[in-house]
Amino acid sequence: MEKVRKIVVHLSKETKNAAPQCARFVQSITGHFVGSEDQRASFCPIKYLSHSEAVSLPPDTLRRGVDVAVAVLLQSADQKLLLTRRASSLRIFPNVWVPPGGHVELDEKLLDAGLRELQEETGLKLSPDEFSSQLLGLWESVYPPMLSRGPPQRHHVVTYILLKSSQSHLQLQAGLHPDPAEVSACVWVDAGLVKVVVSAVDGEKDSVRMPADLPQTISVTEVSPHAELSETSLPVSLFCNRAPDHGEDIERVSTGTKFALELWLKTLGPQAEMD
Repeated sequence: MEKVRKIVVHLSKETKNAAPQCARFVQSITGHFVGSEDQRASFCPIKYLSHSEAVSLPPDTLRRGVDVAVAVLLQSADQKLLLTRRASSLRIFPNVWVPPGGHVELDEKLLDAGLRELQEETGLKLSPDEFSSQLLGLWESVYPPMLSRGPPQRHHVVTYILLKSSQSHLQLQAGLHPDPAEVSACVWVDAGLVKVVVSAVDGEKDSVRMPADLPQTISVTEVSPHAELSETSLPVSLFCNRAPDHGEDIERVSTGTKFALELWLKTLGPQAEMD
């Protein structure tokens, strides 16, 4: 069997002819690129990992480096976004709502990786003339997301890409054929719901204000283990769950996804922010 090769982050100093060096697993990455900590959670384990905790990590973990991933925010022509719930069998962030995405493969461009992951996870194959794209931002993702829930096991830098489709969400929905090994449910969210979701800031304890005109439930497409689709409803409040600092994770929108959703709202312009 051919050995699997993965793409990991390499960094270089600003000196002439300096050879890039593989980023260390315990090294912060996004600050190196953008000079800001806004691209990682305030409780990011890499930020608080002590030297003794870092050197005590398993050698296999330390040798992993920092993986490169891409995630796609697919926007329909009627300005709805597709989110997917990760399968419960996945080792990392099971049952958490995220955009479609995954690892970048060797010799693969970021957009191509995003389109491939979109098709593999949801069955949606977009032709080049059916969408426009733009880079939204980088996010530093660590699992588990807090030291209080255990030492870090995975470290990724995720590139979020916005794809604006020329099709409505109902047209795109008709082409959904999610892979049950990756996806257990899909949902289309609008700006009104997204604004409430991003207000539930992970790591904070304040209550989330639900607008009176916001529906209490939202229609969701469930994916059975046999890839059969069925429609159901979930409470909107579920999407406002925050990342727990102890115990098992819960069904929620991931912290990185909230970061990307905030960036998406800004692309809609001032009117969307006021609505």
